[in-house]
Amino acid sequence: MMTDPIADMLTRIRNAVRVEKPFVDIPSSRFKRGIADVLKREGFIWDWKEVDEENPTSTLRLELKYGPNGERVIQSIKRVSKPGRRMYTRGKELKPVLGGLGISIISSSRGVISDREARRENIGGEVLCEVA
Repeated sequence: MMTDPIADMLTRIRNAVRVEKPFVDIPSSRFKRGIADVLKREGFIWDWKEVDEENPTSTLRLELKYGPNGERVIQSIKRVSKPGRRMYTRGKELKPVLGGLGISIISSSRGVISDREARRENIGGEVLCEVA
């Protein structure tokens, strides 16, 4: 039994980027689709899609993004809020990751959003992870 599915998702992405895979398959959920959507909007992955939709345990496929010479777009991806210690923040207290080069992914009352969107709308929430 998996206790932290978000950490599992981030670890799968981190491992796939390290070996330069073109895509990574992850067990799907609505929450993970929200994280994948934020990664796509912010330009860290090309796209995501649902495969085996008719199967009750569908799979989420993320198409990873690399630079023109094969350099990694996702340099680091780190879980911030963990099951043992949840991290919450207000909209005004959100700090840019790596001076604006990275993002934080926030679970807010309006769904899963990036820190840029949270600062713009001045809403806080649980800081799920940081991507740079």
